[in-house]
Amino acid sequence: MFRKLLLLAGLSLLLAGCEFAHMNKRTETAPAPAPAMEAPLPDLTENAQGAPNIVRLKNGLTVLIKEDDRFPLVNVRLYVHAGSAYETPKIAGISHLLEHMVFKGTKKRGPGETARQIESVGGSLNAATSFDYTVYYVEVPDDQWSLGMDVVTDMAFNQVIDPAELKSEQKVVLEELERGEDTPSSKLFKTLQSMVWKDSSYAWPIIGYRETVPALSRADIKNYIATHYQPQSMLLAVVGKVDPDKILAEADRLLGSLENTRSFTPPETLPIPEAGSGPQVVKMSGKWNKVYLGAAFPIPHSSSAEIPGLELLCQLLGGDDTSRLYRTFKYDRQLVDEISVAPLSLERGGMLYVHAVLDADKVEQFWTELNKELASFDPADFTDREIERARLNLENSLFLAKETLSGLAGKLGYFQFFEGGEQAETNYLFALHQADRAEMKHLFDKYVRPDQLALAVLEPENGGVDADKLAAITRADWPVKASVKKSAAAESVSGTTEIALPGGSKLVLLPDETLPYTAMSFYWTGGDGELTPDQQGLAALTAGALTRGTNAMSATELQDFLSDYAASLGSTAGRNVFAVEAKFPTRFTDKVLPVIRDTLTAPAFSATEVARAKQDQIASIKQREDRPLGLAFRRLFPFLYKTGPYALLHDGTPESVESFTSTDIIRFWSRQSMQPFTLAVCGQFDSAAVEAFAQAIAKTLTAPTGEYVFSSPQWNDEREADLHLPDRNQAHIVMAFPAPGKTDLDATAKLELLRAVLSGQSGLLFRDLRDKQGLAYTVTALLWQSRNTGFMGLYIGTGPDKIDQSMDGFRKVLADLAANPLPEAELTRARNILTGDYYQEHQSLLSRSREAASLLSRGFSLDHEQAVIERAKTVTAAEIQELVKEYLTPDKAYVMKVTP
Repeated sequence: MFRKLLLLAGLSLLLAGCEFAHMNKRTETAPAPAPAMEAPLPDLTENAQGAPNIVRLKNGLTVLIKEDDRFPLVNVRLYVHAGSAYETPKIAGISHLLEHMVFKGTKKRGPGETARQIESVGGSLNAATSFDYTVYYVEVPDDQWSLGMDVVTDMAFNQVIDPAELKSEQKVVLEELERGEDTPSSKLFKTLQSMVWKDSSYAWPIIGYRETVPALSRADIKNYIATHYQPQSMLLAVVGKVDPDKILAEADRLLGSLENTRSFTPPETLPIPEAGSGPQVVKMSGKWNKVYLGAAFPIPHSSSAEIPGLELLCQLLGGDDTSRLYRTFKYDRQLVDEISVAPLSLERGGMLYVHAVLDADKVEQFWTELNKELASFDPADFTDREIERARLNLENSLFLAKETLSGLAGKLGYFQFFEGGEQAETNYLFALHQADRAEMKHLFDKYVRPDQLALAVLEPENGGVDADKLAAITRADWPVKASVKKSAAAESVSGTTEIALPGGSKLVLLPDETLPYTAMSFYWTGGDGELTPDQQGLAALTAGALTRGTNAMSATELQDFLSDYAASLGSTAGRNVFAVEAKFPTRFTDKVLPVIRDTLTAPAFSATEVARAKQDQIASIKQREDRPLGLAFRRLFPFLYKTGPYALLHDGTPESVESFTSTDIIRFWSRQSMQPFTLAVCGQFDSAAVEAFAQAIAKTLTAPTGEYVFSSPQWNDEREADLHLPDRNQAHIVMAFPAPGKTDLDATAKLELLRAVLSGQSGLLFRDLRDKQGLAYTVTALLWQSRNTGFMGLYIGTGPDKIDQSMDGFRKVLADLAANPLPEAELTRARNILTGDYYQEHQSLLSRSREAASLLSRGFSLDHEQAVIERAKTVTAAEIQELVKEYLTPDKAYVMKVTP
């Protein structure tokens, strides 16, 4: 399920260029009419059982209010029934451009002031454009709820659309568009949407085209707003620690007097022809390392009663590591690096999307065998266990949306806006449990058909992929059947407990009774720090192999087990740490803990699974180096450092990874697992059972031979690196400055505050290099720290002809910081950002268990991050000036560029 969600979210991020808010769970249901609000306002205080309050204002605008006091936060979002599907070819991209322009000034707030006000109180804001809607949203501290509502309303109804700002932002959107063209998955999907949804408004990318974006005028945008921004076509959703009556009164004050100027006609759904003209095949060559293949079939709109059955079918076919196609083509036959199947359902239509990444020399064999597999497919072959597992994981994804306020607000808002209310989720779950093998057979035969197939392939130059041959394979191996007929998170600091374990290990208990889930994070010191230079990549490979079976359970049996219990288990290696994490429904604790124990104490490390892990790691290296930003950050650390674990390529090279054996991994894990660990557990759990489990692991594994030493590495002498990735559109620049490590709390607090000053939509970099100069879609600052070393980085993705201007822009911003003290308002904004970011990023159970285990394992206290924030609150403008003069001067900069 996680692969499916990431696929859909990733596609939408790449298409819209902004955060994606679309949910994919819909069933047919009659909208529940909200009470129309003619005075007086209804009393919402007696709402039973914590259900959302739904009220329709007199102008037809719907207000959804949900109380949730787990966090001192409020999430406010305004949905508008206007997205790229409401455009014409001439104005393609206008919805997305308008979304950008709301940040460039309103009648109440100047350019950048909206972001500055929200971030200055510790909040965050964004907007997203989808095919069918646009959403504006903020998350603010609970005492700033009225500011959040005012800002969202202001963004939607008071845009200025200044011609000079419009021209500047059009350049930014074009940079964003070019960035998407450099990403294989984005390029692939844009091709498929024009094939599957030909002659419809879904055919063009949400971001628009190179030709349409710069041609859009202020008059075009104003006319678009006048046509589509009608109160009757909007939903205001407010979720968090709120008083519903106050929220409703403010909503009526802000929005109740707005008038509709025209009627809203619901869009017609897209027809799916009885007989298609496929297979259609498009091949594109470029400087890629891998082949990226996408196959798509049209499916019904998202309100269709067939969607739950299609989602179940897709989950079974390619939803996770236990799915049929993953097991067949990734695991058993080793023909692909990745394969997944997911439905993308929209308001008017949808597509069933098969995505695969593989080597060029395997394409023909893979395509032949996949066609034969689809031609002979019969859901009757699915076992009861597989079907129940798929249902459980689909249910699990819905339930976990409630873990964060943002997820809960998005879920409730989406169901209300498109499905008429929360009952739609109940209907979906009912339909999901009613779907059986017969229904899935009907749906597969009806929609997954060779005559409806659209296939797009990105291949390396001279990759040898023959589009005509792929089409011929489909026609030969997958005959067309006759058309078928339609058939019926709160933090509990006061309850935190630290327990000493044998051998110097530690257990931290972080109880949170909100959700019936348990999150566990094991952290060891080590990782790359346990390696010699000729072993680079071995820690990452060990992490990739560790969870691929135990002495008692094969890799596929382990995958099946985890999916059966809606559990996750994974491991990762860092520069100085090694981590294993798990999350599972608490009711399955007695089933899951023994498997985690065996994974740590008796991993199989079989030659077969090690070979698969090596194959995955090599494929990951090649895919990262297909992406400019991936290439830059893969090579950044060896460019900056000449000694210690920081000087290594974390994933190694294809040659080094290929050379490792099972023996190498076993020896590394033996050394690594002997180190004392920190186990942090967050959520609901039985304390006695968890402590007994931790005690047993410590007694079995821990046998330290010496304390791990965090190195103080040497920096490289060479300060410039130029990397080239041909046939890309953008240049990427990272300017890095050496900085102290996290042990220097005082310097860390100043650096964190400076990062907040520089980054964000209201940050100095964004305001100067993007808003004023229009140099890039993305420009930001980042801070990386280990215990004894760190760096502050400035990043921008820009046009190759703007490299010098961008570099000058970086230098000017830093020079101004050194020369002029920051206004107190800037410091207040940055301090609030640090506080707001911390709480927003530590809502999920795993984020909290991870923070605790990571801090304690590296020798910091549990409140270290809060201590940094508290110190940052006292940092002065003069201290920031001195910090910039000491660390961020041009002569100390390391500059890495990735150019076409």
